[in-house]
Amino acid sequence: MDDTIAAISTAQGVGAISIIRVSGTDAIKIVNKIFSNKKFLNAPSHTIHYGYIMDGDERIDEVLVTIMRAPKTFTKEDIVEINAHGGIMTTDKILELLLVNGCRLAEPGEFTKRAFLNGRIDLTEAEGVMDLINSKTDISRKIALNQVGGKVSSMISDLRDELAGIIANIEVNIDYPEYEDIEEMTIEKINSNLSELESKIDKILKESKNGEILTNGIKTAIVGKPNVGKSSLLNRLIGEDKAIVTDIQGTTRDSIEATLRIDNLILNLIDTAGIRKTEDVVESIGVDKSLKLIDEADLILFVVNYNEKLSHDDLVILDKLKDKNYITIVNKTDLDKKIDDDKLSNVVYVSALNDDNIDEIGNKIKKLFNLEKIETTDLTYLTSARSGAILRKVLDSVKAVRKGIEENYPIDMVEIDLKDIWNLLGEIIGESYDEELLDQLFSRFCVGK
Repeated sequence: MDDTIAAISTAQGVGAISIIRVSGTDAIKIVNKIFSNKKFLNAPSHTIHYGYIMDGDERIDEVLVTIMRAPKTFTKEDIVEINAHGGIMTTDKILELLLVNGCRLAEPGEFTKRAFLNGRIDLTEAEGVMDLINSKTDISRKIALNQVGGKVSSMISDLRDELAGIIANIEVNIDYPEYEDIEEMTIEKINSNLSELESKIDKILKESKNGEILTNGIKTAIVGKPNVGKSSLLNRLIGEDKAIVTDIQGTTRDSIEATLRIDNLILNLIDTAGIRKTEDVVESIGVDKSLKLIDEADLILFVVNYNEKLSHDDLVILDKLKDKNYITIVNKTDLDKKIDDDKLSNVVYVSALNDDNIDEIGNKIKKLFNLEKIETTDLTYLTSARSGAILRKVLDSVKAVRKGIEENYPIDMVEIDLKDIWNLLGEIIGESYDEELLDQLFSRFCVGK
């Protein structure tokens, strides 16, 4: 990190203002080479200066330049931000001059990566920055802001502190058994402490499922046999004709995806091929994909016809849904009723053709996922797949240690296992990491962040 990096931080395109960010040891010196205001070099930190970006004697743009001296910056390095007039040519020209005069083009997420490596933020806070940029609802913004603000880091650090206390007491009891003023760490006491720790971790994981749903959306599959109106329902829900609708069975042969926002919930909708026995090779591939999506989805919208009795295909699908979150959509209420709906549960009656009662589907989904309860709770969740996977590994390890204690494992072996768990928790916040992980994580960022 000895070099100085530069990148455009605002979205590419035409706009009122664009920002070019520079960070590194020589940031101020390099910008000073192309800035007309020569008082800038010795200017105090966190001040803004007016002038022109120059290419030799040629004025490139009239700008405001912000100087922020280390260590009180995002990267903890010297940072300069050039506020230029928006426009592709002008912005690119300023970036080109910076590169010619000694900067290197920043890699995706490199500013945030430097903030992490320099101790300004930890990994969960870095992931929070990305979630904040990508947030699509107000509640996902609040969750991300809690991560950026360090609430998730504090939650994990508290678990580590609790575990460190157990380890320290074990070590003292092993190394200094003659001390009378220390707490005696019996096997029963260790097991009790680990039981409390296990409960806390389990609670965090369960609650963080809400965080994943609110941040990443609910993977929602619309399933049913052919010609029940799945594509018509998708079109009504999203307010546009995305899926082709005909009276011919098997029209939808592959999944069609769309996104729907219901208050603070994002539904990642997938309209699937109709599920039935078929000899058509192409259609059967679509049917297999539909059945697989039932297993993968967080929510199923199961569509049946109001004007038909439940068929064998309907009952086969219904049997696959017994352990899933699902809502039964009885469609075509504009026709005469023939359905035997006593076998159905969690039902919404609609007419996709006439747009009748479609809003009730959203109300049912909010109730199913306890949205009102979630919105009033403390929104401190683990939202990344990376941190969730590590914490699940921690939970399994704690359970394994407790089992080992019950099987009379030597206390020094228990201590080693607890230290491994402590290190695993450290991986969540980046106390320990490998370069490949960092490269993968920060490559998801835009170049100027």
